[in-house]
Amino acid sequence: MRQYMRHPIGIPIEVSPETKRGKTTSIGSGGLAFRADHDFEPGMLVHVKIPLVSPVFDSDARVVWCRPAGSGFELGVEFLDADDAFKARMVEQLCHIENYRHAVRRSEGRDLSAEEAAREWIAKYAAVFPTN
Repeated sequence: MRQYMRHPIGIPIEVSPETKRGKTTSIGSGGLAFRADHDFEPGMLVHVKIPLVSPVFDSDARVVWCRPAGSGFELGVEFLDADDAFKARMVEQLCHIENYRHAVRRSEGRDLSAEEAAREWIAKYAAVFPTN
């Protein structure tokens, strides 16, 4: 069973030490997965920052796995604090809502505000959003 839910869009992520940038591929219960241009050692402690949301999401995490993917690497990290796992779920929902907003613009030609998109997305999808 997948430990990290697949994310609909790649959101920018910063990982330090060395402030490397990447894009998320999954956010889920307890951690996230992302692509980066270099490898990380499993067990390594890192600091994860997602500046796309306000307030900025940041958390300490541990690298669980890292594998080659295309011209870079994909890795999974687990959060060290249970509260951060909850906050990551909120970030995930915000990203789903933003993805919905862009999809409506492309398919229906409607420009929704963030609040309008959130109301519509919640009405349509919140009941089926995984709660693991």
